[in-house]
Amino acid sequence: MHVISTAGHVDHGKSTLVLALTGTDPDRFAEEKERGLTIDLGFASMTLPSGRQVSFVDVPGHVRFLKNMLAGVGGVDACLFIVAATEGWKPQSEEHLRILDLLGLKQGLVVLTKVGIADEESREIALLDIEDHVAGTFLEGAKVVAVDSMERIGLEELRHSLDEMLQQTPPAPDHHRPRLWIDRTFTIKGAGAVVTGTLLGGQLTVEDKLLLVSQQREARNSEVRVRGIQTHDRAIETAVPGSRVALNLVGIGAAEMQRGDVLVQAGQWYQSDTFDASLSVLESLNHDVSRRGAYVAYLGSGEFPVRVRVLSTHDLLPGETGAVRVFLPHKLPLLPGDYFVLREFGRAETAGGGQVLDVAPCLPASKAQPLCLSDGQLDVATNTERIVKERGWVKAEELRLLAGEAVAAMVDSWAVGDWIVWPQALEATRQGIQELLSESPVDLATMDERQRIALEGMEGVEIEGSLVRLPGQIDNLAQHPYLQALAESLFTPPSPEGVDRTELRAMLHRGLLVESSGVFFANQAVAAAMEVAEELFEQAPQGFTVAAIRERLSTSRKYIMPLLEILDSQGITRRQGDLRTAGPRQAEAKAKFKN
Repeated sequence: MHVISTAGHVDHGKSTLVLALTGTDPDRFAEEKERGLTIDLGFASMTLPSGRQVSFVDVPGHVRFLKNMLAGVGGVDACLFIVAATEGWKPQSEEHLRILDLLGLKQGLVVLTKVGIADEESREIALLDIEDHVAGTFLEGAKVVAVDSMERIGLEELRHSLDEMLQQTPPAPDHHRPRLWIDRTFTIKGAGAVVTGTLLGGQLTVEDKLLLVSQQREARNSEVRVRGIQTHDRAIETAVPGSRVALNLVGIGAAEMQRGDVLVQAGQWYQSDTFDASLSVLESLNHDVSRRGAYVAYLGSGEFPVRVRVLSTHDLLPGETGAVRVFLPHKLPLLPGDYFVLREFGRAETAGGGQVLDVAPCLPASKAQPLCLSDGQLDVATNTERIVKERGWVKAEELRLLAGEAVAAMVDSWAVGDWIVWPQALEATRQGIQELLSESPVDLATMDERQRIALEGMEGVEIEGSLVRLPGQIDNLAQHPYLQALAESLFTPPSPEGVDRTELRAMLHRGLLVESSGVFFANQAVAAAMEVAEELFEQAPQGFTVAAIRERLSTSRKYIMPLLEILDSQGITRRQGDLRTAGPRQAEAKAKFKN
């Protein structure tokens, strides 16, 4: 399945050519037919001589409808670049070519139209003009096919040329991660809401549940169901990547969706409202690109007002490629490698375009260096390394959302449990453990997940039960005199006056004692208070008062209130007015404090 876009100056015969090739008039609106001018996107399809199916997206050529043109060229495999022999290269020819180049298109045919009404000199001048303007772009060296749609000249040669080109064009990859940028919404009586778009990234099947990422706040992240799928005017059960599809959706109305909304499967995408990207500024621009412009970014089929910050010490000059941080008005499901075009709203001109590099920048703009390019294109391996390096530790599943499916083999050697860890970050964590253990042994339960993972395979460390220590290290903290003093006076504990503050913090960190409101208790005190609380609950299931437990423990309000705060925080008790009722985690807390 392949999707081809037309491109070229207004009135150079794009829609007429699509009609001649496919038998379908891509101009859908009465106004378009009356004026002979394509205003919005048009769609058609055909079968090539080889049997290969191809869809066409016919785009407007008029500068007033450039945003519609941009909505149609995202996700296409190739283009038919159309230049009329009667007029030659024109302003929108140039702008369309630059936009397609910015969007990373690699394949295309040049079609010289209206040759039947152009004299030989005009045709020769147009061909020279084309050769001159496509130099240095993806169309340099592309085949030029001369046609006249009205007189049916050259159409058969064009069909075979399309076949030859698409034979060299790889199919859209299937990453089992479908995404459909909506380019059209409407309602069919008796069926309901229908949307169309080019399916990329994965397959869709009837009855699949999807997430709608909408520009309308009230509809954003709505769950919808696929009732039916059509491609090339026929109903299918499963659509493959690279297909032009129409989806009949259940769970939402057509009025709640619009061009630029996105359909994805829940949990498969990171939704970003800030991303770092490369930006190649057009050489033809007569000013620098800075944060001061009023910009719109074209992503997929959408047009979004954005703020831009240049990630360098100077503004980007015409012809220069640099890094920028882009701020979107709402979150979108993006991936590194997604292309975008940047236009300046005030000047109504294309400033440049580039690729998304980081969908969740973690460094401040003053320190970010995301420009991982090779021959002007995203270097996936280098970019993935940068993502991991900047974060140090990143969950494998999170990295898949941040960097895409193709990263697994690149980072397999950095996998530690469920984490992908930059080697230097792993070493830094292990050094931190060594420093922690140099003060005293550490209870394994007090270590965070990263520290526990870093212990695996770590040399020079012993784990005995739940205690982590250096070889031969004596657990001085467990025999600390203050712990003994607390154990001897459970419910009237002495203050920590005179105890080294570093040692006190270490005992707290180890869980050797408990603190509340500045009062320290031995674990035995908490365990004993738990037993008394259980006895009181047996006597009064509705709950007990502060006075009742204070009397049973023979202590004062100064100590019983902090002790009850500990019982509350551990889920042993729950405060309800003047009473303490049974908490939800009694068994769990009992195991913790009695061991």
